[in-house]
Amino acid sequence: MADELKAAIISSASGLRAQSTRIRIVSENLANASATATVPGGDPYARKTISFAQELDRANGVNTVRVNSIGRDPAPYPAQHMPGHPAADSKGYVKLANVNPLVELSDMREAHRSYEANLQMVRQAREMIGDLIDLLKGK
Repeated sequence: MADELKAAIISSASGLRAQSTRIRIVSENLANASATATVPGGDPYARKTISFAQELDRANGVNTVRVNSIGRDPAPYPAQHMPGHPAADSKGYVKLANVNPLVELSDMREAHRSYEANLQMVRQAREMIGDLIDLLKGK
């Protein structure tokens, strides 16, 4: 039984690491949501995306999750007419970051809930290990 509990902790810990990275990426996106280019006609901050992959931890025989890649969203940059802006192109348009704060907040909420679920799994497995030790001691 202890091996299954150890496996639960290892699997949940990998989920914690993955969701922590996801929260960091979403935070970066939110922090740069209002970014514009720094040079006329230049590109602003590009929204980052994250993908996960399942991986087998051969040493423990446990399926874990890992960050597969961190990429850039290929969505087009919205443009706004601001002729006086330092980053305005020859027509007076400024490219804005392709970040939708509403989408990012939803993603943050989902990542937070996933993180909490993994954390709860670790807590429960640790509690069960403690109960098992108590049973073995004869308490």
